[in-house]
Amino acid sequence: MQSKASTSLMAKAIQAVASARVLLELGDEDGACNRAYCAMFDSAQAALLISGVPAPDALGKTHRGLVITFSAYLVKDGPVSKELGRQLKSAEEMRLVADYNGESVMQADAAKLVIQAEVFVSAMQRLFFQDKAASVHSDTAGQ
Repeated sequence: MQSKASTSLMAKAIQAVASARVLLELGDEDGACNRAYCAMFDSAQAALLISGVPAPDALGKTHRGLVITFSAYLVKDGPVSKELGRQLKSAEEMRLVADYNGESVMQADAAKLVIQAEVFVSAMQRLFFQDKAASVHSDTAGQ
């Protein structure tokens, strides 16, 4: 059953992935990485909420806590592939570089992350949400 919170988070994820694509096209690789990661984070949080994971306190405390909870409940024995789980962890690491390390992300790396975010958000929609009317569309999502 979809909750208002999970639906709202998925809508935020869809908007963030669209923003990531625009920022990438504008040449703002760091901003694109930030928005791509936020898209993945929000859709992972939405998936956990809709799944009824018994660790709701872990979801909002830290980014690392969400990644660990997502891996434990939805990747390890759940419906999410290990590859998507690795991509969420990798996106978190790239976001730290983009936002905090004082280094800029290379264009090719940012482009790869945006594509991964598009695929990740689409996968969370497909796996956890019955209403597919607001899906992520991208010519590159399948690449």
